[in-house]
Amino acid sequence: MQVTVLEFAERDIEDGFAFYERRQAGLGDYFLDSIFAEIDSLVLYAGIHHRVHGLHRLLAHKFPFAIYYEVARDEARVWGVIDCRRDPLWITRTLSKRRPKR
Repeated sequence: MQVTVLEFAERDIEDGFAFYERRQAGLGDYFLDSIFAEIDSLVLYAGIHHRVHGLHRLLAHKFPFAIYYEVARDEARVWGVIDCRRDPLWITRTLSKRRPKR
């Protein structure tokens, strides 16, 4: 399985890094390591997670973030890495704006 992190998700990750780095120097790097380990796990486990908002949702273990992705053929596309503390309506709207209409 190939994993592709789309530009939307890259920006989410950068925002998460900046948030945690402002809290404590080095915490942003720990966030990146943790999130990318979760994303890397999709090579083996893509498609097993529950679907939420039309996408599979992998809940990160060390930070309150969810990784939203879809599986198409042999590729997992990450559409968002979103803080679970956000307003659920905001999450729904954000993800629906990012995905192409089918």
